[in-house]
Amino acid sequence: SYNGGFFRKLHGTDFWMQEFSSFTEKSLRTVYESNDGAVFIGCDNGLFKSTDQGATWKQVIEYGWVMRIVESDGVMLCQSQGGIQRSTDGGDNWEVVLNEGGVGIAVEVIENGFAAINFNTSSESRRIRVSYDGGTSWQAIDKGIPASLSIASIKQVGKYFFCGHPDGIFRSADNGKSWELLWPSIGEKVFNLEVVDGVIYAVAMDGGC
Repeated sequence: SYNGGFFRKLHGTDFWMQEFSSFTEKSLRTVYESNDGAVFIGCDNGLFKSTDQGATWKQVIEYGWVMRIVESDGVMLCQSQGGIQRSTDGGDNWEVVLNEGGVGIAVEVIENGFAAINFNTSSESRRIRVSYDGGTSWQAIDKGIPASLSIASIKQVGKYFFCGHPDGIFRSADNGKSWELLWPSIGEKVFNLEVVDGVIYAVAMDGGC
């Protein structure tokens, strides 16, 4: 829960057991278990890591909020107030790899790399970028999409990229070189996209993160 508290549902029961009672920070944003079994908690006061199932915690990012965390081929990325941050040592140390003056809006694992949305303070818009070298360098793939302050999400399903945009849902079949509008927006809402087992779910939400 956002105000503090973690619960795990026991398999085959209706019972929820409280977890990580030693974690004292509030305003929680996300919880993530890495491939090596470490647990990460992002909150409004940075990112914390535990390697002993929550008995003790180490703060690994000290500035601002941290939200979504993703991992692929030994590289971890997180969406943070400082931009998109990267770790190559299991989450012990982090560096900002995509910032452009603004915050990180979204980060995703794609085929052979990562995709991210960040806020660019020069253009005063949200930009979509991809990296195919483990988050070291990033290239823009949003040339064919109208510039906006409220681009919400970027997802990949098969060979297609999908973007949740204030104008609606856009799709690209050529890795972001060109885009087509698949479904128009609903009023002032922005579609936030999620993918489960190859199925795309689009939730119309107010603009923002």
